[in-house]
Amino acid sequence: MKFLCDEMLTGLARWLRAAGYDADLGAAGEADRTLLQRAQDQDRILLTRDRAILLMKDAPRSTIVLHGEALDDWARELQKLCDLNWLHRPMSRCLVCNVDLIEADEQALARMPEDSRALPGPFMSCPACKRGYWPGSHAKRMIAKLEYFASHCGHAPPGHSAAKRP
Repeated sequence: MKFLCDEMLTGLARWLRAAGYDADLGAAGEADRTLLQRAQDQDRILLTRDRAILLMKDAPRSTIVLHGEALDDWARELQKLCDLNWLHRPMSRCLVCNVDLIEADEQALARMPEDSRALPGPFMSCPACKRGYWPGSHAKRMIAKLEYFASHCGHAPPGHSAAKRP
């Protein structure tokens, strides 16, 4: 599953990326027609809160309008509508640019905070923006939130533990 979130759902795009999903983000002010066309061209599901988009031709087949008011609501809606697994591939994509992370090389490790390098790893890096990822407390909090989504949205695989990922 690949997603395209409109600008109203920037935070949701980040959490989808944290879960390991390809979640692109519409530009600020990007027209609904352009978003819809991009979603269709790239075989993505357009996520929005804009109900008016459903009036456009072909929108209903590639668009999900989320009705909830907050992230937890949207997490439940997506799990129900798409059978989304919030523990799909935790912390495997760049939260900023949506690229699959790779194992950090020596140069990437050198750019990470010195304290973080004492952690057991794994250490990952984004090949596009060069941002580093390590298993610090921020990553543990994000994984805990993903586990919360999984358990409260009905899709927690038996015996699955995401705690091994950064």
